[in-house]
Amino acid sequence: MGAATDNASAYDATPERAIRELTAHAGPLLVDLDETLYLGNSTEDFIDLAEPGLIAMVLLRALDALRLWRWTGGAATRDVWRVGLIWRLFPWTRTRWRAQVGELARRLANRPLVEALQRSPGEIVILTAGFRPIVEPLVTALGFPGARIIAPRLGSFADRSNGKLHAAVNALGQQSVRASLVVTDSLDDLALLAQCARPLRTIWPGARFRRALSRIYLPGEYITHVKRPGEQYILRVILQEDFVFWVLATVFLAAHPWLHVAGLGCLLISFWAIYERGYVDNDWAAAHLEHDGKLSASFWQCPVATPAVQPWIWAAALGAAAVCLLKWPQPTPNDFAKWLLVLVSVYATFKLYNRLDKGTRVWLFAALQLARAAALLALVPTTTLGAAGLAALALGKWVPYHMYRAGSGWPDVQPNLIRLLFFVVMAAVLGAAEGRLVLLSLTAAAMLAWNLFRARSELVPSLLRMHFITRKQRDRQDPRAAS
Repeated sequence: MGAATDNASAYDATPERAIRELTAHAGPLLVDLDETLYLGNSTEDFIDLAEPGLIAMVLLRALDALRLWRWTGGAATRDVWRVGLIWRLFPWTRTRWRAQVGELARRLANRPLVEALQRSPGEIVILTAGFRPIVEPLVTALGFPGARIIAPRLGSFADRSNGKLHAAVNALGQQSVRASLVVTDSLDDLALLAQCARPLRTIWPGARFRRALSRIYLPGEYITHVKRPGEQYILRVILQEDFVFWVLATVFLAAHPWLHVAGLGCLLISFWAIYERGYVDNDWAAAHLEHDGKLSASFWQCPVATPAVQPWIWAAALGAAAVCLLKWPQPTPNDFAKWLLVLVSVYATFKLYNRLDKGTRVWLFAALQLARAAALLALVPTTTLGAAGLAALALGKWVPYHMYRAGSGWPDVQPNLIRLLFFVVMAAVLGAAEGRLVLLSLTAAAMLAWNLFRARSELVPSLLRMHFITRKQRDRQDPRAAS
């Protein structure tokens, strides 16, 4: 049998074939639950019932940021942490699950498979990665109250990380597994499929994976799951670049540094709640206005709440908190008005950008990057070298985009090294114009140190490749020079 690809395996079977084979198989029938017998996902649907949803989502996103499963068996144990958090901190979710599981089963039961199993002569075994306390009432509601269930225990990392083959062999024995028919939709089950008598990997019509709490709006969700999926964009770019540069450019002038950093954190979320709305509009324009709009696959596959009003409520509330912290002890209504004007201007600029031709967008993109880098200056001061660092941040993002629009795709550039170069050049010019004392500040030293740190993986190889050109090298490169 051939190897699996990203979307297929040697065991793939149509729903029709799967039903024919399982109704004729007299041995054990090992049936997957999520997206197979149940066309939803029991884990996500359980978590989705947590209330208050916003608090649950914030805690789950904090858990995702910590990635504690790195020390408990890897990504396979992620749901142990997620379900455990909801189970313990939102215990009323268990009652809501038991109350609604019947309706979920009615709506999302895989009727052809349910009916085929009820006709089958084989012993039905539900083999699932869902957790036993969650799946037991669901299996009963699906019409199989007497079926044997093999499922991870709640709180067991080993049950999840060992996988379904290990669980099936432990529960049934090797001989029963080898005599069984397995029907599943998951490529994670290839080891199990390779050991059974009749392996069937089947994608069922109507099956869907819907992320828990996707109906809840939270700033950053659209970036994480739709605009920049899999890139850790918030951590790698927004926090390590935008936020760190905001802090380094201004914190050494702050009377209350810790309040200042907390205020900048609130200001950052306020800004990105609106900037992210620009991304939502950008994708809308790509889908509806452009003939060759670029959209990630997640745009079609991963629903995320994108309300029109809630981002402004978040932005206003966190902007007000930022003003209070940054201007402590005497914030003024004028400060809040200035920040609100920044947000409105940024969103209007993004909307205009999304509706311009791509050649003109190059120049407005510079304005958007300047807003990302320097919006905080509406409320807090910086030094001359702090301003140079923020300008270098904006230019370092604009140059690759300009090259992208001028060419046929994103260029293989060194953005951190470009930003370092811009900062060093601007610092040298300012030092020459205003005197070397302008270079002797904590802000200048911190900006240079962070730029060097961020560019280290690009700078070191560039320096190692550097060499002098000799006459012989020139002659070998140019045959005319030797004649």
